Amino acid sequence: MPKKDITQREDIQLLVDSFYEKVLKDNTIGYIFTDVAKLNVPEHMPIMYDFWSSVLLGTSAYKGNPMDKHFALNEKEPLQKKHFDRWLELWLETVDELFEGETAREAKTRASTIGTLMLFKMEEARK
Repeated sequence: MPKKDITQREDIQLLVDSFYEKVLKDNTIGYIFTDVAKLNVPEHMPIMYDFWSSVLLGTSAYKGNPMDKHFALNEKEPLQKKHFDRWLELWLETVDELFEGETAREAKTRASTIGTLMLFKMEEARK
């Protein structure tokens, strides 16, 4: 059965929920979410749905600055290349498991760009 593309908020929710299931259990980055950020998952997920809906579907749902949150986190635990690499690896894997099509490809491209930019900014902040 062919996979469908990401076309609506429900698709974003499935993608983000599936991704976070992996992330929270991951040996490389899970602790950053659970122990360092002490992420309140029920509170955090709608923010992520809004963020990725804005990025991929062009909605204006997300209101915020993700860099500020990551700068604060970077002060508690230096966010390193290995963390961003693993984050991206899990994102790409999750997209590929669930979706295919133009927006799915864009989800992978955007995540790569976001991860690269965040890594650069986190490294610069530590200098």
